[in-house]
Amino acid sequence: MYAVIKTGGKQYKVAAGEKIKVEQIAADVGQEIVIDQVLAVGNGADLKVGTPLVSGASVKATVVAHGRHDKVRIFKMRRRKHYQKHGGHRQHFTELEISAVNG
Repeated sequence: MYAVIKTGGKQYKVAAGEKIKVEQIAADVGQEIVIDQVLAVGNGADLKVGTPLVSGASVKATVVAHGRHDKVRIFKMRRRKHYQKHGGHRQHFTELEISAVNG
């Protein structure tokens, strides 16, 4: 059984036992969270799509770790104008382990 969930403005296809990295969630390591924004639930060839959410469906997950992604380099330049600007960004993430999909 799998589900399509929405968290942090993005959508993820998840199944029980998987680990995913999502946008940072305010939860402690080891804490179990319930994600209620389930857009679709599938089991083999059977698929239940919500409008926009599937009623009664939820996904249980455990917070494994918090961290930061690799640095994204930012470089701006205007040719012939003696202008260069360097920057960088590291996005925070929360790693979740999916324990159950209830549909």
